[in-house]
Amino acid sequence: MKNSKRILMGLMIMGLISTSISIAPVSAQDWNMFSSNLDHTGYVDEASDFTPVTWLFKANSAIKSSIVISDKTIYFGSVNGTMYALNLDDGTRVWTYNTGGSILSSPVASGDNVYFGSMDNYFYALNKKNGNFVWKYKTGNSIESSPAIEDGVIYFGANDNRLYALNANDGTFKWEFTTGNAIKSSPAVYDGKVFFGSDDGKIYALNTDGAKLWEFDTGNAVRSSPAVRDNVLYVGTDNGMFYALNTSDGSVKWSYNFKDPVRSSPVLDANDNSLFIGASNGNITCLDMRDGKHKWSENVGNVEATPSLMGDYLVVPSSSGTIHILNKYSGKEEWSYSPGYYLFNSPLTSAAVYGDEIVVGSSDGYIYALNNVKKTGPTSEYVYYIAGIIGGIIVILIAIRVFRGRRKNKEE
Repeated sequence: MKNSKRILMGLMIMGLISTSISIAPVSAQDWNMFSSNLDHTGYVDEASDFTPVTWLFKANSAIKSSIVISDKTIYFGSVNGTMYALNLDDGTRVWTYNTGGSILSSPVASGDNVYFGSMDNYFYALNKKNGNFVWKYKTGNSIESSPAIEDGVIYFGANDNRLYALNANDGTFKWEFTTGNAIKSSPAVYDGKVFFGSDDGKIYALNTDGAKLWEFDTGNAVRSSPAVRDNVLYVGTDNGMFYALNTSDGSVKWSYNFKDPVRSSPVLDANDNSLFIGASNGNITCLDMRDGKHKWSENVGNVEATPSLMGDYLVVPSSSGTIHILNKYSGKEEWSYSPGYYLFNSPLTSAAVYGDEIVVGSSDGYIYALNNVKKTGPTSEYVYYIAGIIGGIIVILIAIRVFRGRRKNKEE
């Protein structure tokens, strides 16, 4: 019985161990919008002096908005309509702002403001330092599309079938473009053009004045957000087709059939001519950007969040609740982190990368900051649940053993 008490005490101590570990400064750059930048390449490579630390933060509801990072501040929205700003250094709260609907749209941090849409039909601009209200604009329906901002104009889609262009400084209307269905795809801006997909099955290219340049009919909803590099647009569709289109006229350069919906957005690595994309078939796949030839695939579970590149690593959050860090050249898993220890996992958002810090949100309502050099994440609350379950099992087993021993003694 003394041994069993020691075992239980050991489990409790293990659950209280902190994993906040600092390491040497590494390269970093702001990740201030969905998939890092205007052309949605999901890649950063600049030097900075940030020292990563692991931590976690509990929000007031599930998180489905992707994370953005600007000036060492993290911004994200929650399902109950709250926009958060946290310190990147330690995860402490800077400010919050409540809207009237769920925030599924990922924010954009630009200049003095942070911009985002809400399911309450409004698009918001807040002061990014203090969360003070700047302006809001009412659309005809809820907003799930993440915005892009260029030259003082902010672009986003809404479930009223329209793509909007607003003045970023005051929210005044510039123009709108109507499609045949809801727009959940996030626009990419490249070379003076705006590219996006719609649930009407089409991919659109517009001038920045709203004039249509071309459209391409895929035959099914397009919820994957396009990425653009070297005059080629890359995007997936709900019918499993993945396309590389020429940005000049929308003609097909090449295509690849995943046979399952592709809602994850592609990540592009021009240094290696590689394209990374997740699909509902459970695979993260690497294709050659030039011709679509298959390089490798790795099964990580259903992937709807968009991967991120950090150096030689590919960061892949899965819908099964595990974040996988893969070697980008081979697809081999280097390490992984499951905040729910597999038993209590929840779907993860797209991750933001800042040097060797990986920040990801979860439907369990937590933000997790991971350290890629130490290959570790914070100890989540679920370790206590698991310790309690294990402890309970041990107590039951000991009780059964004691009961059987007493019964045996009585029989003798």
